[in-house]
Amino acid sequence: MRAAPLDRRQALMTLAALAAAGCATIKPEHNEAALRLAEESTSVDLHSHPGMLPGSPLSTESQLERMSAGKVRASLFAAVADGPVIGRRPSGGLYASREPRPGELYTSTYRSLDRIRAQTTTGRAVLIQSTADLDAPRAQGKPGAILAVEGGDFLEGRLGRVQEAYERGVRSIQLTHYRINELGDIQTEAPVHGGLTPFGRDVIRELNRLGMVVDVAHLTLDGVRQAVEVTRKPLLLSHTVLQTNFARSISAEHARLVAGTGGVIGIFPVNSGGYHGFSGYVEHIVRMITVVGVDHVGIGTDMDGIGSAAVFTSYTRWPSLAEALVARGYRREDAAKILGGNALRVFRAVLAAA
Repeated sequence: MRAAPLDRRQALMTLAALAAAGCATIKPEHNEAALRLAEESTSVDLHSHPGMLPGSPLSTESQLERMSAGKVRASLFAAVADGPVIGRRPSGGLYASREPRPGELYTSTYRSLDRIRAQTTTGRAVLIQSTADLDAPRAQGKPGAILAVEGGDFLEGRLGRVQEAYERGVRSIQLTHYRINELGDIQTEAPVHGGLTPFGRDVIRELNRLGMVVDVAHLTLDGVRQAVEVTRKPLLLSHTVLQTNFARSISAEHARLVAGTGGVIGIFPVNSGGYHGFSGYVEHIVRMITVVGVDHVGIGTDMDGIGSAAVFTSYTRWPSLAEALVARGYRREDAAKILGGNALRVFRAVLAAA
């Protein structure tokens, strides 16, 4: 059963409760501006796994209902390509615990994506495959799904599989994840390739040619430097924060490289570097804006992918992000860019014919 959207009274109560947890002084005009912004803009989550992973707290259907309630118009639904081989160290860090069997990651990736396609087939979500589809979620009143893959491991070193992924509806590929793969090095392990491999460079060229988003999350700084040299389209770095003691954070240089392509950096809701809770999440967003400007920052919640460390766990809270940004003094139009406008600009630039 579809959840009823938040009415104005419910939404104001939610925002007021969040304000009490507070990251700024919230005034009634901030509440109203946030509600209007949620209604009128196109919000986009740059990275998510709603109901897609083992142990996800909610089903994909329930998460889609929450997206509707929070006025989140679209999200990149990411299959985790190296998921079957990822383990957890005693320290808590994720890593590739073994090498995959031939075909294992290819099969598991499409099994995960097929479950999301089924949501579009039944009409619970709208499949976004072209620039013409970007306005469909608002027009149809349903969440939009952009199929994505986290980690190029499922390609198994075969360039022709990028074209196959495109034909099967995938519109974004994150080059690396928690396994040093055939494309390049990762932030959380000692480098092996010195950044990107020749195959990784070829994959970027092919993604550009087809009109697919290149996501450089988890890739090392050297890899991003090389990706910037190769790409002809804006890059996406879908989920990170500005430099803290967190292994997945990035430096100002790293961020500016992505922004320099016209790209966008998604901020995800983790406790790190002394920034905790919802107010800390907003501070992470503000810190990135200070470094790269308001035109290059977005939201990548990693919904259902962070686990107990997440400080933003429900799409129904999405309007609270607009409220917090307005309360921090950002213009309404700039808040709209952060919540989805910048993402849409990148998608329009990339998905257009090469």
